[in-house]
Amino acid sequence: MLRKLAKWFGVFLLGVIFCALSIYIYLAFQTGEAAVERSVFKGRASPVLVFAHRGGGGLIPENTLEAFVYSAKMGVDVLELDIRSTADGTLVVMHDGDVARTTNGSGRVHDLTLDALKKFDAGYLFTPDDGKTYPFRGKGVSIPTLREIFEALPEMTFNIEPKQQTPPITGPLCELVRERKMTDKVIIGSFNQTNLDDFRRECPEVATSASPSEVSEFLALSKTGIGRSYSPPMQALQVPENLGALQVVSKQFVDAAHERNLKVHVWTINDPADMQRLIELGVDGIMTDYPDQLLELLMRKPAL
Repeated sequence: MLRKLAKWFGVFLLGVIFCALSIYIYLAFQTGEAAVERSVFKGRASPVLVFAHRGGGGLIPENTLEAFVYSAKMGVDVLELDIRSTADGTLVVMHDGDVARTTNGSGRVHDLTLDALKKFDAGYLFTPDDGKTYPFRGKGVSIPTLREIFEALPEMTFNIEPKQQTPPITGPLCELVRERKMTDKVIIGSFNQTNLDDFRRECPEVATSASPSEVSEFLALSKTGIGRSYSPPMQALQVPENLGALQVVSKQFVDAAHERNLKVHVWTINDPADMQRLIELGVDGIMTDYPDQLLELLMRKPAL
């Protein structure tokens, strides 16, 4: 009986190996459709885009109008921000679900009205020197709406992450992007597959980045040398350089992405040595809390 089971298992295992090998060989000779290009990436003078993460949150209070204006004047290419919805349905720029980390207030964003949120001091807790000074306290820095950001900086490019899933905000986001004629000036990214799927369905003309599961799929294919078989539904891979012990961004990964017409943007890089290494790998963009350092490294002296 044991001999029969061993024989059966051996035959089964050979069958699995044969099927896996057949699939691999099939994919190795397949070429999927390259990513559809979006105008948000066209006509860029710099080969490496400078993304001000949360507006450059290491320099100015994160996700505030003051931060976005400062980084725009500095000469960054893209302003990265996060959005949520208030209790009365207004899209506001805020990373956390709770306001306590970045303001002098408390409460969940989706439980508070816009008027209530506007009363909080969004510069209250910002300190550039580990608590020695708080230079933005009482200076009128408030939580901005996405509309206010678009109106203040209509020529800028934005990387927007809808953080909230319930109630959904991808529909209102799509409507506002179209209303403000920003479809060629934004790229949407999310860790949530549902948010991305919904936005792609509602706003197919707007560029998106990959979800974690889409990154994993592409990474696996690129590491096995069959990345050409992948047909990406997005325009960019926005990834960390490493995920634990796993190296995500390598020359092989970047080359495989470019072969599929995908851009590679890496987050969140604050060490100039890391920035330089990524530049040498050929990445297309770097997100940083200190965009002034990246601009200097690229020999693009900050305008401020």
